[in-house]
Amino acid sequence: MRMPTTSGFGVRRRGILALAAAIACLFALAPAASAHGTIVSPATRAYHCWQAWGNDHLNPAMQQQDPMCWQAFQANADTMWNWMSALRDGLKGNFQGATPDGQLCSNGLARNNSLNKPGQWKTTSIGGNFSMHLYDQASHGADFLRVYVSKNGYNPATQSLGWGNLDFIMQTGKYPPAKDITFNVQTSGYRGQHVIFTIWQASHQDQTYMWCSDVNFG
Repeated sequence: MRMPTTSGFGVRRRGILALAAAIACLFALAPAASAHGTIVSPATRAYHCWQAWGNDHLNPAMQQQDPMCWQAFQANADTMWNWMSALRDGLKGNFQGATPDGQLCSNGLARNNSLNKPGQWKTTSIGGNFSMHLYDQASHGADFLRVYVSKNGYNPATQSLGWGNLDFIMQTGKYPPAKDITFNVQTSGYRGQHVIFTIWQASHQDQTYMWCSDVNFG
């Protein structure tokens, strides 16, 4: 009696092992994914859109109820899914020189350009003295956070944000690694809709984050 051959099985088995080895090499060579963070209160533009619509991003009602988030999701949904990763490396403190006017809210990242678009972004109501909350998934800590408020007369519904539109308010000191960093901000003379622009210099290599949070001073 002729015994069944096992050569076909051997070939298939070798092919599977080779494929597994190739996949393992890809994982070994790929940089490890790392989570970062953002200002969650008052919410940054990308974080607000993710929080409000992440579980309902295909709802056509978004176009009417929250048109700025709608246009952002249409432009690049990854901007919202990766709300924690709006970083650039190696700026060496040259924030203004490395970030042109009109690109502040995207931190100069082309993939997040929808965040720069003027319009009726949803606002968080705050008082003249308010608390800010940085949520950092990776607990990088901070060399500092720098806070600006858009000048009186600037209209975020019709104007893109430039450095000349900002009043510098404060810079914090250094924070040790932690998932949650909160600090208080004191302002005066602001009423109505404004943009809070925040720079986070993470204590993790030379990583810089910049965001816009839309607020309404009561």
